[in-house]
Amino acid sequence: MTKLLLSVHVIAAILAVGSIAVAASLFPRFAKLAVAQGPQAEGGEEKGKAVGIAAFLHRICRVYAVAGLVVPVFGVATGAQMGVLGDAWLITSMILTAVTAFLLAMAIIPGQERMLTMARQGGAGAQGLNAAAARLGMLTGVFNLLWAVVVVLMIVRPGSTTGA
Repeated sequence: MTKLLLSVHVIAAILAVGSIAVAASLFPRFAKLAVAQGPQAEGGEEKGKAVGIAAFLHRICRVYAVAGLVVPVFGVATGAQMGVLGDAWLITSMILTAVTAFLLAMAIIPGQERMLTMARQGGAGAQGLNAAAARLGMLTGVFNLLWAVVVVLMIVRPGSTTGA
């Protein structure tokens, strides 16, 4: 049972967190490009491809954030099955996972929504675009770094007696 739980946990982490990491990292670039393109057509039509790509990347982040809830659920189940829920490396990983989830839900996704609004409004909405893109890029970098630390903790497992 442990192998099944661990397999689902790892696959979900790769697919969900990996997709968010890539999409969130690419988002600021395409949102800035959408603003730079300006309105493509009159009558409220979408701007060129860049705004569509930015909107798609944002949708990936939102959908995979929900799908990513499987990762900690199966992680806790795996930890319980292995009897390591009280180990410092796992507690630290759970805290970092909660921090990354909070960062994604409260800063990254809302920041993307604000940038999409700027991109759709064009020139008037572009004020503060570079600052917003830089802030969002930094937050995404922190998000990705925290996940890298969690992965290292999962592999190294400091204090583990398994010899891994």
